[in-house]
Amino acid sequence: MSVTVHIKYKDFEGIFSGDANEVWIDVNRFFSQKIPHFTIARSVLLTVDLKEVVEASRNIVAVAEEGPVVLVPKKKLTDRENLLLILLAAYVGGRLGIWERLWLNGNELQVWLGKSGKITSTRLNELSRQGIVTKTENGGYQLSTYGAKCLVEEVLPKIKNKI
Repeated sequence: MSVTVHIKYKDFEGIFSGDANEVWIDVNRFFSQKIPHFTIARSVLLTVDLKEVVEASRNIVAVAEEGPVVLVPKKKLTDRENLLLILLAAYVGGRLGIWERLWLNGNELQVWLGKSGKITSTRLNELSRQGIVTKTENGGYQLSTYGAKCLVEEVLPKIKNKI
């Protein structure tokens, strides 16, 4: 019996064809050679569990078809926290596939924040320097993976204590 197996994971790829027993041996050899690379990569790769982000932000941000929604009154939060929450909602909406993008542009953030362009830009630059927010190629801003992790572990617990 002839079989073909195609394995692809990131940069690793293997296509094995032939007798089922030979393919089985080749597939096992492939994994024995590549799994150490997978293990090493996973140990240094920063990831954020989307389910954890959603759970941590429940009743703080929401995702609507029209755009991100912050459920906490703006007046109870700092400008920085408000920006982070709107970017978090965009991040969740984009990751869930509700919106086509994970980012918002400076004008959208300024309107949402209700502050001058200078204040909005200053806060975004501060967050960018800290690695919490990244600037996209088209001039937009999005929450970085590191930023999502910081929000879940540090910012959201503080916000929950405020409200």
